[in-house]
Amino acid sequence: MAEMFIADCPARLGFDLLAGTWTSVVLYALRGGPARPGELRERIGGVSPKVLTETLRRLEANGLVERRRYAEAPPRVEYALTEPGRGLLEPILALGRWTERYGEQVLAAQERAEAG
Repeated sequence: MAEMFIADCPARLGFDLLAGTWTSVVLYALRGGPARPGELRERIGGVSPKVLTETLRRLEANGLVERRRYAEAPPRVEYALTEPGRGLLEPILALGRWTERYGEQVLAAQERAEAG
């Protein structure tokens, strides 16, 4: 009997977590260690402060990053990967390898489909 991905399949959790546009990018940007939001914006490029904040909050709510607040003036905040967040780096890197190998083919198929 063929294996099926049913609605409540546990594997969906991983797919849902990585489905966000900036999720993988932010996790990958944190791979080298803790970073402040401004540092992350510099590493990533093209992400607005608002979207980065929303993404970091979502990642924190899912236990993939931790927020560290330092009692300084002005206040300093850093984000770091948790163990589950570090565990997602492997599939993110695998997806990057897949994109390097097949990205051009996928983009060409999209262009053909748009051309009708």
